[in-house]
Parts: sequence; structure tokens; C-alpha cells
Amino acid sequence: MKQLYNNIKVPDIWPPVYRETTLDKPLPVPYMEQKPAAINIDIGRQLFCDDFLIAQTDLKRVFKQPVLGDQPIFEPETTLELNDGYCTCACPFNDGIFYDDQEKRFKMWYHGGWFDSVSYAESEDGIHWKRLSEIDPARKSDRVIPYRPGWMRDGAAVWLDYRASDPRERYKMLVFYRVFDSDIRYYHRKPKHSHDIPGSIPPREETVLYRSANGIDWEEVGTTGPSGDNTTFFQNPFTGKWVYSLRTFSELDSRVRVRGYYETDNFFEGRHWTKEDIRFWTRTDIYDLPDPQMGYYTQLYNLDATPYESLMLGVYSVFMGPPNNVCGITGKPKINDLKLAFSRDGFHWDRPVHENFIVSSRQDGSWDYGYLHAVNGVCTVVKDEIYFYYSCFSGKSPVFGSHKYSGGSLGLARLRRDGFAAMEDAGEGGSLTTEVLDCAGDCLFINGDSRKGRICVEVLDQEGCVIPGFSREECIPFAEDSTCARIVWRDFSRIKKDHGALRLKFYLENASLYSFWITDRENGQSHGHMAAGGPGFQMGIDG
Repeated sequence: MKQLYNNIKVPDIWPPVYRETTLDKPLPVPYMEQKPAAINIDIGRQLFCDDFLIAQTDLKRVFKQPVLGDQPIFEPETTLELNDGYCTCACPFNDGIFYDDQEKRFKMWYHGGWFDSVSYAESEDGIHWKRLSEIDPARKSDRVIPYRPGWMRDGAAVWLDYRASDPRERYKMLVFYRVFDSDIRYYHRKPKHSHDIPGSIPPREETVLYRSANGIDWEEVGTTGPSGDNTTFFQNPFTGKWVYSLRTFSELDSRVRVRGYYETDNFFEGRHWTKEDIRFWTRTDIYDLPDPQMGYYTQLYNLDATPYESLMLGVYSVFMGPPNNVCGITGKPKINDLKLAFSRDGFHWDRPVHENFIVSSRQDGSWDYGYLHAVNGVCTVVKDEIYFYYSCFSGKSPVFGSHKYSGGSLGLARLRRDGFAAMEDAGEGGSLTTEVLDCAGDCLFINGDSRKGRICVEVLDQEGCVIPGFSREECIPFAEDSTCARIVWRDFSRIKKDHGALRLKFYLENASLYSFWITDRENGQSHGHMAAGGPGFQMGIDG
């Protein structure tokens, strides 16, 4: 058995090998059934998105929704992006958005002109963007990967590797291509192939990896093993692994999209996987209900993940329908909705809520009609908010009138920091006792809202007895709204550590509790991972 950063124990055969036995039964999450004797909380804020940290409570978990913008923050404008009026597109098709703490700016890689190549833009605030040709007029194009005749890009993924040992590999990129014998240039002119006509010969498929020191000038490294469009990747800093999230199909029904998993210690050297190396990973389940107006069986179109504070945050892109051939007739985009999942071992995903997090509007003529995609890196952290970027398609085409792959633009959703879920008492009062916790720090902080009430905390020993000086009555009540508030007691500002492992008991009165953490930093830095980074963080870490 191997022990992870949070004391979860995983088997020696890792990643685990699962065989598909059903298309819709929820998948197991072993660490929720066999919790560690003591949970180490030295890394990051501890979130209440699941029951992992909770031993007993009469509070209710309430999942929160982000605030979506009314308009896109980036949309097709240039000749490249307008695609001669055919399929306009200026948004990440996964690609990526990260905050570069060395250059102190947000960086975006995006799909400029449908199936053209990879373009680039920057921002100082994560909202207002400048294209590459605006930043450096000497560069005549916004492309950072040149257009290659006959090579039509599909999905792509970028990652900012803050700790790359080789500076040439600080930025890493994957691009999936369909390769034709001649220059196609525009999507609607490509030959029909196996997705459309049974028995036809599809184009060659290539997944190519690149590296870059600055995110602009890229060098091709080589091709990967078998993958598919909408294949992406991410780094799991808790395990030190690079993980490829591979588009695969169910062994039980080859029409159903699922996700395959492949991990490696070295992103580039580990690229030569075989079909047998890919593990079945995850899919939708019976709680991913069909759209009531369309009725199609839901499928997992993509899974993107990022390290957020003390866990891996996943975004399930759930395909609701219709199939490509129907969209080709109607000219309307497919419908994908985005849902959240959480993992504390990096492989198994706990899905305590199946409701949509960001939803396609399905409104004719709207900029966010459908075909939502998360962005690689998933989100950035900006002061007290999390910025979730997502791509969506209107279907509007200047030439065709409407097209399933036209009108791609970028939206922004904002969420309170740690604001995925809150434990609440609904005005009736209540408490929450944690499992046994192991930590090196001694300063307790919380993220909570108790403007109309208060939150108090007791420190207990492993058996549940109050440690003298740290009772509820001796706690200075928290009666504010803050994403980073220190908890102190009448005679103590630091938790005594001579009792070893401990428990915390939170008392809520008309309040919401989002997270807690115990740190060695008096200003509340958590040492947690900040997803795709953000202003004020170094190397993507809070402290």
C-alpha cells in the first residue's frame, strides 16, 4: 500500500484496473469508505464538498452556483477568427488559460478560426484581452502554431509547468490533428469520412506534443500513442504525475463516450503509450439525466482537472445531444453542460451533486447557445473569487446563417473562493465535528459568512474531549463575511500541539462555512494549489 499526501492509502497496483460492467451505475470512491485513521491537512484549505472530513454533523451541505456573465469576454473579430464568414471561432477548444507569475499576466491559447490552428492572447486582469499581434506588431499573425496544409486541428491542451527542470519545457502543449492528403482549409470542404459514412476511410489522426519557454515560441517534440479528439492532460502535483485524459468509448457500447486514463512521471518521455496502457477511468451515470426536450442518453464528452487547494477539481463536460448528423441538418451546436467532481486520490471522482455548474442556454440566437467546453487549467484565483472560463457556440454563421461549429466565444463565470459548497444551519443552529486531523501548523482559519449570526470552534482531542482553553465558550465568535478569517480563543491565538492529532468542532448559528485550514502562516497562507494560478501566488501555490 502507498500513502498519499492526505494519508489516504492506495493499492500497489496503481492506477487501478476496472472492467466496465454497467453503463450507468455510479462508480466507486474507495477512500470515502475507508478513511485514514488521521487525515493530514498540511496542504491547502479543507473543503466541505464531500463527507471526507466530517465525522458527525446536523448541518446541511448546500452547493453554490457561479455568477455567469451576460456577454462573452472574447469573441471573433480578426480575419483569422472570422474564417471568411464560414465557422467563426475565437475561444479555447480546451487549449488553456493560466496566470504566469513571472510575467504577471494571464495567458490564453485559443482556437482562432475553426480547425485552423492555435492562437494566443494575454490579459492583465483576466477579463480584457490583447491578441499576440497587438502585443507585438512585428508578429503578423496571432497564431503560435503555424497553419499546416492538410492538418486540421481539433482539440488542444496547454499547461504551465511552474517547476519544469528544463526552462524549454515550462509550457507544454498537446494538439490533436486530422491529416488529409491535400489542403482543406475550411471545415465544410473536408471529405466525408467514417463519422458520416459507414465504410469510408477516415483521415490519419496525429496527436502532437510541443514545448515552449514562453508560451509563444513552440518546438515540436513528437507524437503520442493512440488518443482521440478532445483528449487533454493535466499535472497532479499531489502525486507528481502527468495525466492524459483520453477520449475513449465504452467496451459495452462503442457509441458511448467515456474517459480513459494514462499517467506518467515524464510528460514527454512517457508519450509512447499503447492501447493496453489506457485504463478505463470514468463516465456519466444514471443521475446524469437526459435533457427532457431531447431525450438522448448522456455521455462524458470530456474531463478536465486541476489542483485546487487540497484536492483535484474535475469538470465533467456532459454531452446531452443531438448527434452530429442531426446538428448538421439543423445548423445548431451540440449541447454540452458542465458539472463538477472532486478527487482526493487523483483517480476516483466523488460526485456529490449532479446538477449543472455551467449550463448551455439553449436559446436560439444567444452567444452561449451550446457546445460548452471547460478550458485547460479549469480556473484561476483572483483575490476572493475563482474565475471559471468556458467556451461556447452560438451557431451563427455569416455565410451559412447557422452552423453547428460557428460562433465560438469565451465566457466567464465567477464563484466565491472555496465556494463550491457550504455547510449551513438554516437559522436553526447546528454543529460539525471533523474526523481526526494531523497537521504541522497551529493557526486556524476559516472561510465563512456569519454576518447574521456567528461561528465558534472547539478544539478536541482524538477521543472528542475539549482541550482546556479551546472550548466553545472561550472562542471569540466570528460574525463576519470573510474568505480568510483567523479563529482565536480568549487566552490562545494558536492551537496547542502537545496533544498530537486533534478534531475540530464547528458551531454555526445562522451561518455558512465553506472551508477551514490550519497553517503555520499568521496571514493565512494555506500552502494549497491555486489551479491555473492567479495574482499574488508564487508558482501556483498560496504561500
